[in-house]
Amino acid sequence: MSYELTRARVEDYFDRTATRTWEALTSDAKVSRIRETVRRGRDAMRERLLAALPADLSGARVLDAGCGAGQLSHELARRGADVLGVDIAPEILKIAERRTPEALRPRVRFRSADMLDAGLGRFDHTVAMDSLIYYAPADLDAALDRLAAQSGSLAFTVAPRTPLLMAMWQMGRLFPRSDRSPLMVPQAPDRLIARHGTRDLGRITTGFYISHALEIRA
Repeated sequence: MSYELTRARVEDYFDRTATRTWEALTSDAKVSRIRETVRRGRDAMRERLLAALPADLSGARVLDAGCGAGQLSHELARRGADVLGVDIAPEILKIAERRTPEALRPRVRFRSADMLDAGLGRFDHTVAMDSLIYYAPADLDAALDRLAAQSGSLAFTVAPRTPLLMAMWQMGRLFPRSDRSPLMVPQAPDRLIARHGTRDLGRITTGFYISHALEIRA
């Protein structure tokens, strides 16, 4: 599936099908045991990506590519960064806007756009947490090349190619369902390291959440 078609599926899912689900998942609301493992995994991965960045980001321009409900954007702003949070799902961005503390509003802006839009400008740092996990290898490579070209550093995550994820991927292809989340495409971190010269930031595995972090530096 092309980048454009996959992007459209992702937009439809987050902006229509699962907005309320993700609103709950990214809050402290009670969720199922399965979703609780996803929440804990995402919290741990967010800390992993933040650890790759300077503790003091004062004066830095940072792109949160695929920012979702804005949790990472808010943490970046707390470090002093001027943050642009970009997502293709306007309904999710409304949640991010609503949750932005008053003290952070001068340093955080949210925009509904394609995270690969060259018109967004240049950044000192870019983070893309779980927003590139739906794309085929060729589209992922092109996305990484574009994001890295406009940023001093790019920290991102992929769904690592493991036996469990590969089995889930194959099952999802055999039994598609309209209300299912967009299918993750497992990637081989070693291939990305060889292709893009990435630095391995490690893997987070928490119940039903598994994600691998990597970084590209200019």
